[in-house]
Amino acid sequence: MRRKSFGNLQCPIARSLERVGEWWSILILRDAFLGATRFEQFQKSLDIAPNMLTRRLKALVDSGLMKRRRYSARPPRHEYVLTARGRDFRPVLFALMAWGNRHFAPEGASVQLIDTKTGAAVEPILVDQANGRPIRGPDYALAPGPAAPPRTQRRYADRNRARKGGEAR
Repeated sequence: MRRKSFGNLQCPIARSLERVGEWWSILILRDAFLGATRFEQFQKSLDIAPNMLTRRLKALVDSGLMKRRRYSARPPRHEYVLTARGRDFRPVLFALMAWGNRHFAPEGASVQLIDTKTGAAVEPILVDQANGRPIRGPDYALAPGPAAPPRTQRRYADRNRARKGGEAR
């Protein structure tokens, strides 16, 4: 059964999931950040079937997150390297790791983000680039952007009316 495509939706979350929403894709990106570039490296690390790895790598290349680069002419061999778009996924991986450590690792963190100068564990947070403040709670909210279709505008208008009316949503 074929899954529904989110590629044509105007929601940035849905469009992003279209590119990386399959768990193998995120794990391949994780391994690429750890230095893997070759098919065999990804396969060994992930213990993934070759046909599945081939499909996932192709999808990541087609989405512009990785590029395929020849490293041997005889025999012809390629490696997979992150593009600028792929490297921009790094904070998402850090956030997912921190969330997983916080909520799904009762035994403690098996991987953590550290400050390379001090070796101290750090907790990634999302901050407002303009003022450096953490993006938390009621000080920040989602709102329709300039390209939002009428349906999105209505959804957020309804939520904002409910919020102002005291309803919890």
